[in-house]
Amino acid sequence: MDFKSELLKSIWYAFTSLDAEHSGKVSKSQLKVLSHNLYTVLNIPHDPVALEEHFQDNDNGPVSSHGYMPYLNKYILAKTKEGTFDKEMFDDLCWMMTSKKNFKLSTDTGVCSQKKNSFKLFCLFNLLSEDRYPLVIIQPELEYLLKKISTAMNQEWDSKPLESLLSQNSLLQEGMSVWEFLEYMNIEKLMKIPCKEAFTLALNDVFMEMYHSVLKKGYMVKKGHVRRNWQERWFVLKPSSMAYYVSEDLQEKKGEIALDQSCSVESIPDKEGKRCLFSVKTPNRTYEMSATDQKQRVDWIQAVQTALRLTQENKRSLHQDLKLQRREQREKDLLIQKDLFIERNQADEPIVQDNKDEVKQKMQKEDIKQKVDTKQKTSKEDISKKENMEKAERKDIQEKIDSIIKQKELEEQRRQKEEQEKKEQKQIQRGLEERLEELKMEKETMQTQIAEMEQEAKELKEKIQELEITQHELENILSTQTQARREEERARSDLERQLQEEQEKYQQLLNDWRNSERSSEEEQGHESRKEEDTLLKHSSTEEHTSSGSITSTPSRSPPPQSGSPPQKDGQLELSAESSVKPPPEPLDVPALPEKHKKHIQKEKPSNQDALRNAKQWNVRLNCLMKPITPGDRLEHWIPIKAICPKQGQALTSTEFITKLQPSSRKEGEEFHEESDTVNQSEAEILEAPANIQEQ
Repeated sequence: MDFKSELLKSIWYAFTSLDAEHSGKVSKSQLKVLSHNLYTVLNIPHDPVALEEHFQDNDNGPVSSHGYMPYLNKYILAKTKEGTFDKEMFDDLCWMMTSKKNFKLSTDTGVCSQKKNSFKLFCLFNLLSEDRYPLVIIQPELEYLLKKISTAMNQEWDSKPLESLLSQNSLLQEGMSVWEFLEYMNIEKLMKIPCKEAFTLALNDVFMEMYHSVLKKGYMVKKGHVRRNWQERWFVLKPSSMAYYVSEDLQEKKGEIALDQSCSVESIPDKEGKRCLFSVKTPNRTYEMSATDQKQRVDWIQAVQTALRLTQENKRSLHQDLKLQRREQREKDLLIQKDLFIERNQADEPIVQDNKDEVKQKMQKEDIKQKVDTKQKTSKEDISKKENMEKAERKDIQEKIDSIIKQKELEEQRRQKEEQEKKEQKQIQRGLEERLEELKMEKETMQTQIAEMEQEAKELKEKIQELEITQHELENILSTQTQARREEERARSDLERQLQEEQEKYQQLLNDWRNSERSSEEEQGHESRKEEDTLLKHSSTEEHTSSGSITSTPSRSPPPQSGSPPQKDGQLELSAESSVKPPPEPLDVPALPEKHKKHIQKEKPSNQDALRNAKQWNVRLNCLMKPITPGDRLEHWIPIKAICPKQGQALTSTEFITKLQPSSRKEGEEFHEESDTVNQSEAEILEAPANIQEQ
């Protein structure tokens, strides 16, 4: 069956759907709409004027299918090219037009209630139907389709429902229309359907195999051409091409292998850790693929070889080829049956002829006897010739009978061989079924293992997610700690910088304080010198005044002792000045501790009293630094008080020494103690900044 006859089957359904009156004719307006839709679906440039020009001489009304065929062949089918349009969309258009009028099911719960299932069964029916109109499918083709669907459902086809249906309705033995086929399929009178979902999946596989000419499909691992890595791909093998996709949803196509007469397929040894390898060689490139197991590799190689054979024979589909082979085989069987029937009739005719010959021979014998009696002139040679002729005829008849018997024996032998082959096929089928059961068990075990592995994978994913969450939390904590550490370091650096600035300020203040201290000491020293000068002047005036009140005899200084150098007044004054120095007043230092402040406040009055007493003693010492009597000497001249114990009377040297020496010693010790406390307070004041810096 060629390509145009396939299209005509679907167009015939669309044309008959427009014939509402069942008269076999359709109006021109409806044919225009049908033609326009066919132009659009078949991807042909539309010519709206062609229909009017074709039927311009015919104004008799509606057009029959015979009248529409010339236009259809000339303007539509002659312009169609295979591969330029989507055939499934074309059949869907014809199915939509005819199903609205003719497709009516008795129940809506069957497998044909789904539009996709009914459309696919419609397409498969057209593929296997006979090339005569109205279109029907005969019993062998129907059995072939039902067996394919049952095999795809992994169950054995039961022929009892079909046989019972054909026995009830003898008209169905000549053929079944598509609407009867869909109705009986829907109510499960052709085959038992335990599961609708399984039937839908099986029908989809059979539809892809028979309608779309898919020889084989499945996952394989393919070696790349550029990166040379192995990737899993979904392969779809057709007679002219072998396409491969990312997944079985056929959304992303990765490439296609064009198959022609120059291509070849062969198995290759295992390498690179891959097993079950084979290659498809084309003139431009060699494709290397890895099947799942050895059986799949053999199946793929055989399928590719079948595709290459079909391309070499210029055949579009394997199932079209098989359909033609089945049709030729049926025609041969019919011819054989006719020959057998004719031979049987011929075998019956010689037997009847033999009986007639015997009667004739008897009649002839009687006639001969009469002739012999009446006419004795006949010769014996004529009689022998007749007998020889009769024997030859008998031999020919016997040979024909023997040949017929031999043919029967050959037929019986052939039938026995066929029965033996059927038994062997049944055994093979049983072995395959057992193998399928084993594979099912293995598949179930693999599915359970896969489920367990998926569960383990889920648990591992959950653990990984928990670890990622903890890692994220630890990273957040670490980031907060590092940020806090950085802030602490920043604060520490700020504090160090502030402390350094404070130290620099403190050092500057300390230097200023020392400079001010030095300047104050210098000023105090200068003032003390001025006061001493004034006191010395004042004391000299007092001496002059006191000399008049004392005795008029001149006082003499005691003679110097032996070995001791004489002392002058200037030296005594310098020694007195050097021995008694006024202590410096304590200065206020900023930011001193409280204990140092309290100690300095306690020492301030005592230091002031010591300075005051020191000034008085200097004045008195200068007044008394003269020898009293010649014989009395002391190692150290002791200062005396300005007020004498006896007024108006002069004291001798011995009396002065005995009365005033203890008190002077006590006052000297008190002076030294006060000077030690002042020096100690000054040392504490100088050490205070260092202690503050350490703290």
